[in-house]
Amino acid sequence: MQKIKKGDDVVVRTGKDKGKSGRVLQVLKDSKVLVEGINQVKKNQKANPNAGISGGIIVKDMPISISNIGLYNPATKKADRVGFKFLEDGKKVRVFKSTNEVVDA
Repeated sequence: MQKIKKGDDVVVRTGKDKGKSGRVLQVLKDSKVLVEGINQVKKNQKANPNAGISGGIIVKDMPISISNIGLYNPATKKADRVGFKFLEDGKKVRVFKSTNEVVDA
């Protein structure tokens, strides 16, 4: 089980986008995630008429390390660390470290 999953709301803790929040679009294998609107770069795209691709400058989301983001806790309205806990029925769930509340309700 992963601490950060696709669809989670996260807050950037360090780097050029510190304080910004967004939704996780994809979790990559090398401990990086794609977050909507975070770590955007401008890329010069060459036109390819055969494929129907127009040229110009495009804005693209680049991966950010999982260690630089924190899961958004609605109770505290801040980024929070995530831990794991087993419920009485044996199910493993994610919990916020500060409040011990279950993330996956």
